[in-house]
Amino acid sequence: MNIDDFEDILYEKEENGICTITINRPERRNAVTYVSFLEIYTVLEDMEKDKDAKVLIITGNPEGRAFSSGGYFEPNYFEKIQKEIKIEIDLMDIAQKKLCMALWKFTKPVIAAINGLAIGGAITMPLSGADLIYIAEDAWLGFYFSKRAIIPEFSASFMLPFLVGFQKAKEICFFGDKITAQKAFELGLVNKVLPREELLPYAREQALRLIPPQGPSLSIKLMKKTMHAYFIDILDKTLDLENKGLRKTFRSKDFYESMRALKEKRDPIFIGR
Repeated sequence: MNIDDFEDILYEKEENGICTITINRPERRNAVTYVSFLEIYTVLEDMEKDKDAKVLIITGNPEGRAFSSGGYFEPNYFEKIQKEIKIEIDLMDIAQKKLCMALWKFTKPVIAAINGLAIGGAITMPLSGADLIYIAEDAWLGFYFSKRAIIPEFSASFMLPFLVGFQKAKEICFFGDKITAQKAFELGLVNKVLPREELLPYAREQALRLIPPQGPSLSIKLMKKTMHAYFIDILDKTLDLENKGLRKTFRSKDFYESMRALKEKRDPIFIGR
């Protein structure tokens, strides 16, 4: 994919080294697709090649009233994708292993500025891919996997217990209750809660602290590489298991019931199959 092909995100590069991804589908509350994730992957490739690109900020178009509402499901969506782009997408990689591993190995700092609701992959992606997460005080998180009768992706099956402990992680995933910004901070899922109007300016201030002349970017790069090295194989295995589980749950009767219930705006009635 080429940068000029982007449709789901805005990608901006500044002379000071700050790069910004804005998830830009306000008409669907910034929901993401396989194409969205491929575009983010392409940004990582571009930044790795560009010595002037120093730090990445990820946020959502505020007009969408969300950071991202998670995965976008539409019948026949894949058939609408350009042939040249379609060949770069592995539909069996439901857990987004390719992007998750690229984010984990990415050599430059990543900051997530969560400026609205973040559901499903919209929060599991930052948990695995962002080095710092800041959130607006009126935003919230939705680990809604049990409500959709599926399992987490983006290696959240490892990252969430690692961050909050097994008991709390199971509670979060089993029940899928909404998590406020303040609760996310108390759980250690985010670094700071800010008023909405202060969120992006603060993220930019922190970004500048990570790059010259304020930050020693070489040492920060090596800190990140060293901290992440031990967990590469764990994430790799976890993502394979998540893909296996997701493929199974996506074929289940409970998943189809959850999709019907979502469309009909009612609670699903699960049967455990």
